[in-house]
Amino acid sequence: MKTTPASASRSGTSGDSDGARLRILSFNIQAGNATHRYRDYITNSWKHVWPDSGKQRNLDALVPHLDGFDLVGLQEADGGSLRSGFLNQARYLAESARFPYWTQQRNRKVGPIAHSTNCLLSRFHIGDAEDHPLPGRIPGRGALLARIGDPKHGLAVIIAHLSLGPTSRGKQWDFLNELAADHRHVILMGDFNCLPEDRGFRQFMERSSLRLPTHRPPSLPGDRDGPSITCWSATASRLSSARRWR
Repeated sequence: MKTTPASASRSGTSGDSDGARLRILSFNIQAGNATHRYRDYITNSWKHVWPDSGKQRNLDALVPHLDGFDLVGLQEADGGSLRSGFLNQARYLAESARFPYWTQQRNRKVGPIAHSTNCLLSRFHIGDAEDHPLPGRIPGRGALLARIGDPKHGLAVIIAHLSLGPTSRGKQWDFLNELAADHRHVILMGDFNCLPEDRGFRQFMERSSLRLPTHRPPSLPGDRDGPSITCWSATASRLSSARRWR
């Protein structure tokens, strides 16, 4: 898989002044669609196959919120099909938010209508990236593995979008466990389509030796006092100081 420098670049850092902290965001952007309530999945279902001006407005509204992050993992970013007005949304966000590097994994293509992808936007040089299809009953789920820094001691960033069904997710957790085991420093983030209390997720965490953030990050869309609707968009990691990757 080819990694792509964005045409705009910025050399400043986004973390702590001593470089010891990475600021990370995982976001399923649903091809630029906004989902605020359960019923939006029905009333706005046509937007997943047809273009509309709201997608562009939502992308533009997202750009300022990306500024404070070093690594951004995106799921369901459209790769340039009819529904997005043939706009590669990963490229657009990388250039608009001035990320010097980005890479993209194309997962599910529905003719010219929809191209779903996983993406990484990075303030650090991406050495290489790998496309890993995830096992499951229905093809189209994937994991993007990108390496940052020294090939032997650098950072592996995995962005995954898992299946809705627990049986397929179980196979995917097994695959991700093997993928993460090959790296000393690894960050896994994405749309896991389950809550942290899910049995399969807890078993994966026990086997992988990855650690969750100290504070559970917010996940949207969802009610203010209730669980998220679509997923738990999460990050798990096994790493020491981020200082070496700057």
